[in-house]
Amino acid sequence: MAGLPERLTRAAATSLLAGAVGGVALIAGEMLAAKARRYAKPTMGLALRTSMGPQNAPPLRLVLLGDSAAVGVGVEWLSDTVGGQLARLLADGSPGTGQRHVLLSSVGVAGSRSSDLATQVARALLGDRPDVAVILIGSYDAASGRAAEDAAGHLGQAVRRLRSAGVQVVVGTCPDLGASRSMAPPLRQIAAVIGRRLAKAQAKAVAEAGGVVVDLAGETGAVFRADAGTLCYDGFHPSADGYRVWAHALYPAVAKAAMTGV
Repeated sequence: MAGLPERLTRAAATSLLAGAVGGVALIAGEMLAAKARRYAKPTMGLALRTSMGPQNAPPLRLVLLGDSAAVGVGVEWLSDTVGGQLARLLADGSPGTGQRHVLLSSVGVAGSRSSDLATQVARALLGDRPDVAVILIGSYDAASGRAAEDAAGHLGQAVRRLRSAGVQVVVGTCPDLGASRSMAPPLRQIAAVIGRRLAKAQAKAVAEAGGVVVDLAGETGAVFRADAGTLCYDGFHPSADGYRVWAHALYPAVAKAAMTGV
């Protein structure tokens, strides 16, 4: 994970070549500080599987794809990941939806970019077809310096493949990178701009491919900026509280997708 702020720095430096030498030196210093931080790492392997809810309730196969957010980097318990918390919300149900027996899995890989989704889609479609797929991707795309439209194109292709297989798809677009406390200003502000640009391109590509968009930055960014407790000790990955905020933001779209697939 330490490579993310470094890549963000390189992307920012490329955008600021025409700027003052002092500004570039400041960003270089922030890069060194970011590299020295201790970042959370995956603790639960590349694939997560569990089930929640009454055994006699209608089954719902939920799969997560994407980067560290889909794996739950930053927490130690599956129940604290965004997938685990989404599964619990779906299992408990709400008026009009009823309880579900949720079969949760994740094929996400920490550090993934949108170009890596093709392999994840293939893994997600092995065996029993999922009912709903949730894709969380974007942070590493923003850090790589790749054009937003290029990254969004790969995401759109992944959504289109899943939809063609009969899977309902919900995408949480790039989160608010400006809420990160692992990067100091002005790098933090530059990362936020890059992330917003990517999220806009992602939303367009997902909608055109037949998926449902949840603007994570727009819906939850203010919470993450205001409350440091939404991030884990590294100041970048969400904590259990942060993943809960994301799960509640995603839940209405995921619950609707689950009902659509019935």
